[in-house]
Amino acid sequence: MKGILVIIFFLLSTVLLSGGAVCLASPLPDEVSRILARLSQGDEETLVRLPARPPLSREEAVLAFYRLRDGEPAWVGNLGLRAGGHELIEFLRGVGDLGLCSDHYHLAAIEPLLDLSGDSLRHGVLFDPGYFALLELMLTDAFFGLAADLAGESPESGREISTRDLLRLLNRSLAKGDLTATLLGLQPDRHQFADLLVELQRLRRLSALGGWPAIPAGPTLRPGMRDDRVPLVRQRLLLDGDLDPGGDWDSLLYDPETVLALKSFQRRHGIADDGVIGPITLTELNRPVEERIRQVEINLVRWRNENRDYRERYVQVNIAAYRLDVIELGETVMSMPVVVGTPYRKTPSFSASMRYIEFAPFWYVPPTILREDKLPVIRRDPGWLKRHHYEIVRWGRPTELVDPMRINWRRIRPENFPGLLRQRPGPWNPLGRVKFMFPNRYSVYLHDTDSPNLFARLDRTYSSGCIRIERPLDLALYLLRAAGWDCDRIIEAMERSEPLRVDLPEPVQVHIVYWTAWADAGGRMHYRNDIYQRDADLELAWQRRLADETEGWQLAKAGAPGQNRSLSQ
Repeated sequence: MKGILVIIFFLLSTVLLSGGAVCLASPLPDEVSRILARLSQGDEETLVRLPARPPLSREEAVLAFYRLRDGEPAWVGNLGLRAGGHELIEFLRGVGDLGLCSDHYHLAAIEPLLDLSGDSLRHGVLFDPGYFALLELMLTDAFFGLAADLAGESPESGREISTRDLLRLLNRSLAKGDLTATLLGLQPDRHQFADLLVELQRLRRLSALGGWPAIPAGPTLRPGMRDDRVPLVRQRLLLDGDLDPGGDWDSLLYDPETVLALKSFQRRHGIADDGVIGPITLTELNRPVEERIRQVEINLVRWRNENRDYRERYVQVNIAAYRLDVIELGETVMSMPVVVGTPYRKTPSFSASMRYIEFAPFWYVPPTILREDKLPVIRRDPGWLKRHHYEIVRWGRPTELVDPMRINWRRIRPENFPGLLRQRPGPWNPLGRVKFMFPNRYSVYLHDTDSPNLFARLDRTYSSGCIRIERPLDLALYLLRAAGWDCDRIIEAMERSEPLRVDLPEPVQVHIVYWTAWADAGGRMHYRNDIYQRDADLELAWQRRLADETEGWQLAKAGAPGQNRSLSQ
């Protein structure tokens, strides 16, 4: 905010000191056009003579736009801003409802210029055309920046909107007079995205009213207890829609109706739904509404950044929710818990096509596990390999098995390991009895597990990056039903002693996502912890962007990233 105030002060003082209101020898658009034409041709002298030098994030596209128009203004007319200019500014004023920050699009610098130009025109004195040229440049740059952000251009997505596409988009929207519709049409056309927008607006209204009540710390609150905090708990649950209006709101009894509402809240936040208000539940109840606003905004950005092709049928794994869903025609037809990578071996987000299933798979030991875990054990006791169903192979025709008892293990290091270490199929195998393959550069896949007890835990970050699923038999049956497979045939394949590859009748999309805020099919919001700090990384990137753009005015630097601010502040 300090940087924005300095920018406004600079522009105002520059106008006053330079005598910003002047009489012109020709119509305003012509004067502005001459300035823009010279700028578009790279006239540095004209640039230096501008009242200020705006930091254009899309300078190449902006100059190309005016070069193709021979400098003709797009937003300024004889009486100041044209209708399109007013429409764009109104859109900028409302971008907070889209989870964006108006400061990214020059609004803090545009507003004072707009006010001063309006005052000068109302008093019959034309404003210095240099300031209208500034308005032109900033509004065009704002449109291009908005278009890129709404379309999901970012380093994370790998998507880049070309100058040619930006020019085509702006020219078309100006010709049709539908700037707002054009910009909104760039966003994802998915109900999940729309649900997040609705939640963002709800939270912003709550924030304007002071947020939800803070519930004081105290003893663990169990069903049937009496406590002074119970009315506050009811109020908190009402604001999130977990508790319906009505009943004795002032009662200190933690009654069954409130317990049911609290369990609903716990399920939506990934907490054990025991109806007990202990430290974990109390922390979630007391998270500031501003924190939830940021969480929704970050997931809106993530939705825009994701370039995913959602078809009629797909498998989706939400890493942050530890959950797999099979979606058909927009309906969830199967759902199950999963185990994902540890914070040190994170499961990546990506999309791929599942093409085949491998029953009774070998487990090939990854290099890191070989180096850190297995090789020290083998050196001490080579017989350990046979007892635990491991074998060493060299690829060839045929594949050659290496006798571990004929190797001098004292001389073996990871770099000269005599082959590949793999574990034979069986219940001891970390991959379990089946794996589901969708080739990708991360070598990540879905698989069974030899540790089914982990699915009962709330925190399920235990794998080395791959995704363990609770009910592999059900998923295999679903994927192979069109090929005539039944349950008995799948179990028989799982119990083989040698691997069996079965191609799917047709490829199935797999989307590995990382959503910490989403709405279910009924529109109810769910929130999860940022287990991999990916929300924090994305927020930091946006805060750095704002700092860089503010510093670009060479007037002030933005506040340090990580302050308790939403992306739209």
